Amino acid sequence: MKIIKATKNDIETLMKIRLEMLKEVNDLPANYVFDKSFVENCRKNFECTGETQTDVMCIENGEPVACANLCYLSMMPTFSHPTGKRAHLMNVYVKKDFRRKGLAKKMLELLIEEAKTRDVTEISLDATEMGRPLYEAIGFCCNASAMTINL
Repeated sequence: MKIIKATKNDIETLMKIRLEMLKEVNDLPANYVFDKSFVENCRKNFECTGETQTDVMCIENGEPVACANLCYLSMMPTFSHPTGKRAHLMNVYVKKDFRRKGLAKKMLELLIEEAKTRDVTEISLDATEMGRPLYEAIGFCCNASAMTINL
């Protein structure tokens, strides 16, 4: 089993594991067909891998069994974030048969190190209840100052 940073050559593999993840986390049937425009928008996003985002996968016998994504954001610098470079962690997923083996932690550590090389000063994420203990163990904490609005 190996964890790799994906490249643009891995788009189809990234699409496969992401759509599988979305079916599971949204409790969709295995034969669910995603909207064509949604699939195309996902594919376009993966075309930026290595540039505006870093995607990692765990591969076992040529098949993806886990994935994670870090999207880079550029904002106005602040005193606490002088580079203005931030990131958002998404799509952390491990197939059921491969959970509790440290794969998610290893992928996150790789992404955090990658973020450091890009002068990122903050990584945000939206945690599920299942993922929260892992994120807290790595050092993520709740931020009482954040607010959002869904449009």
